[in-house]
Amino acid sequence: MSIIASSKKDATIRTIANIAGVSHTTVSRALNDSASVKESTKTKIKEIAEQLGYVPNLNAKGLASQKNYLIGVFFTSLGVGTSDSFLSDVVHEINFNLPSEYSISINSMEERDKSASAQKFDGALVISQAKSDDKSIDQIFNRNLPLVVLNRPIDRNDIPNITVDEYVGSKAITDYAIRLGHKNFGIIRGENNFASSHLRERGFRDALDESGLDLNPSFVANGNYLPKSGYSAMREILSGGTHPTCVFCLNDEMAIGAIRACSDLGFRVPEDISIYGYDDTRYSKYLLPALTTVNKPTDLLARKGIKLLTKMLMGEEPVRSNVREAIEPIPIIRNSVVDLRNK
Repeated sequence: MSIIASSKKDATIRTIANIAGVSHTTVSRALNDSASVKESTKTKIKEIAEQLGYVPNLNAKGLASQKNYLIGVFFTSLGVGTSDSFLSDVVHEINFNLPSEYSISINSMEERDKSASAQKFDGALVISQAKSDDKSIDQIFNRNLPLVVLNRPIDRNDIPNITVDEYVGSKAITDYAIRLGHKNFGIIRGENNFASSHLRERGFRDALDESGLDLNPSFVANGNYLPKSGYSAMREILSGGTHPTCVFCLNDEMAIGAIRACSDLGFRVPEDISIYGYDDTRYSKYLLPALTTVNKPTDLLARKGIKLLTKMLMGEEPVRSNVREAIEPIPIIRNSVVDLRNK
């Protein structure tokens, strides 16, 4: 492509717009990879910008538009209950899909009000795990900022809410274990304040109820989604005279601890005790045995959330909407649950 020469200091969005024969709004959207601009137009605009040596002036943009080009990303907690893999997967996906001129600030809900930059966000993504987040969600909402709540179903219809159907995933994987002939189940619960813990446990219990199976109370132990709690809980379950043939750990992190506890106490997995988890963390397939689990599509969840928020920031979607989507997780069958049907 041949274009009229221009000095770098003279290159502006309007310069690019004049050469490309489009509006300056179209140029801005194209440079931000907006889906509202045709790919051919984006390519043309980006080639012109590159040849002109155009560099966006974020300070000028911020002053003109009253934007700070900063997105607040809020987790319920950055400590208890939030696994490192979940945190890193979400942050990676957000960074990958965020328009290049924006930055993110990662926060926990309990620290939100203490954040020095709390008033500087142009929009917010809340990765909610507990109902206790509702107060902070209300505060962000009342500032009329673009806001998307991910992960946990919320009890309102004026904030976009994208979730994963935790109940369906746990019921499906438990149904699978029942079909393999397991009748004596145990469960290691997750962080009590997190909605996912209750939804996953309800799916597990409903699967047992529908098959006419009872859950021995001595095979139920509490964890907090971290490996150490899975280790302690499994030792507790195995401390009695009998043990279950199959244990559901409400996430993969606790399953790691549970498998280690079995090994330390002389139980083989899955020959003596089968174990399955939830989340399909990156390392679950590399465990010995490879972990049967449920794939929670964290990458898809974060990607959908940041793309929707970007459209709201660019005025392509209303700030207030009743967008609702529940993503269905997928059972992942590996080697940690043994088939008892022929035994």
